Amino acid sequence: MKNVKLKIKKPKVIVLAGYGLNCEEETKFAFDSAGGDADIVHINDLISNPKMLSKYQILAFPGGFSYGDDTGSGKAYANKFKNHLAKELREFLSGDTLAIGICNGFQILTNLGILPGALTYNSGGKYLDRWVDLEVKAKSPWLTGIKKISFPIAHGEGRYIANSKEYKDLKSNNQIAFSYIKGEVCGFQGLEANPNGSDYDIAGVMAYNGRVLGLMPHPERAMFSHQNPMWYKDKKVKPEGAGLQIFKNAVKYFRK
Repeated sequence: MKNVKLKIKKPKVIVLAGYGLNCEEETKFAFDSAGGDADIVHINDLISNPKMLSKYQILAFPGGFSYGDDTGSGKAYANKFKNHLAKELREFLSGDTLAIGICNGFQILTNLGILPGALTYNSGGKYLDRWVDLEVKAKSPWLTGIKKISFPIAHGEGRYIANSKEYKDLKSNNQIAFSYIKGEVCGFQGLEANPNGSDYDIAGVMAYNGRVLGLMPHPERAMFSHQNPMWYKDKKVKPEGAGLQIFKNAVKYFRK
């Protein structure tokens, strides 16, 4: 695929499904609400027709528990994708396309080697289900106009691992997308900012000049303002949640 800038009013989005991924419906809803045209496609159907991937501009690996996390979060799904679709994935990413991995999708992308680093068990050894505050650390088509934002998390293996050299490389290459901070939600509720113990407070990373984004928090679960636990403090409550901006940015990228 040639790296040619596309201008598309309604970009096509492929949202992967199968073997324990369980956030495909929410992710499709998010992209459709943002003005995209999303299809949910089982990985077996994509393997049967790999050329199908070239028809899409955005690729999404949604959250869930693929293969029950039995061999480690995201590993088995990544291996299936690698064994059958490695060539097609390389071709897809070589073009002016976007890709996102959310939670289990982030774990899949790191295991594929598309995103740097690795994710392992939360430092407290417990599954976490709560909201976190985030700060954007670098530019990306996904993050245009966003400085700080809050999303929910739901994971047992969300601790991002990076040694000092890897962290230095991530910073110099502008690959850190989000860091955990003590913002409105954590501050008001007295919660720790970095609940899973991620090294250097990293909550998400990027590759391919920001076109590929991986993050543990779930923007597709912050589509409506009332989903945020602090919604009642806003005197002028808007129906739109902060998470929608992530998906709007992806759609707008192809309209420029």
